[in-house]
Amino acid sequence: MATLNLHHLRLFRAVAREGTLTAAARALNISQSAVSTQIKALETDLGHDLFERRGRNLVLTEAGRIALDYAEQIFRASEQLTATFRAVGGQRKVLRIGALATLSRNFQMGFLAPLLGRDDVEVVLRSGTQAALLRALEALRIDVLLTNQVPARDAASPYLVRRLAEQPVSLVGSRTRLALAAQGLPMLLSRAPLILPTPETALRAGFDALVESLGIVPRIAAEADDMAMLRLLARSDAGVAVIPPIVVRDELANGTLYELAQLPGLTEEFHAVTTPRTFPNPLLRDVLGTTGETSGGPAPAP
Repeated sequence: MATLNLHHLRLFRAVAREGTLTAAARALNISQSAVSTQIKALETDLGHDLFERRGRNLVLTEAGRIALDYAEQIFRASEQLTATFRAVGGQRKVLRIGALATLSRNFQMGFLAPLLGRDDVEVVLRSGTQAALLRALEALRIDVLLTNQVPARDAASPYLVRRLAEQPVSLVGSRTRLALAAQGLPMLLSRAPLILPTPETALRAGFDALVESLGIVPRIAAEADDMAMLRLLARSDAGVAVIPPIVVRDELANGTLYELAQLPGLTEEFHAVTTPRTFPNPLLRDVLGTTGETSGGPAPAP
């Protein structure tokens, strides 16, 4: 077999992503005939058809799917090689951080504190879903993922997970809720309108187990999957929020909101997720320090 041509692989990946020769040629700014010729050359080199035509679209064959998996690995390695040697002769000055879109902004600011104000460092922050950010982590587009969800780990995704902090979870509300809170936690849980995380969150699962153990049917005023929205709903006095106090730190400090009661046994964990790299970004040491690291679950909090 001829030596593998990375240019052919790049064109092949474009066709696999776009679904047609025309779209791939447009994306690459070359002629359709050039794309077709190069794909045929790659198929000849590999000895297998990589696409089959279905209507106007090209669909990967089984051999094509295998080839695409290898191509993605090759290009990830290429990106890591490029990033590594761009950093030769000095430390990397950019740290790319992905954060779950629903994660506490106050926690994120605390994580960034060692880097803020440094003239030699640029911080790039991206937010999104857990799945999208894990893909970005594997593709080397971010250096670390901040999340409150421990990702599943398998042989193809050997994530390194550090537990950065564990925060208590409390009932937080306005001054008007203080009198009810003085009557005790069961009364507060049963009488106050509650602002809760959505049912798919780990925090909500823990809360539901708590009220069930107390024999309480809560009055739900609102649900949200975003900590910032929980904070805003609590500030508007829509009810009493189930929330880690760190999320409303400023409101607690200035008296806009009050920590009415701490919920026993409920905590929220914050994690930093990385992947094993031969040349990790040295700036990670400044934000992670010697925090415990595990392959499949949280380590002791610092």
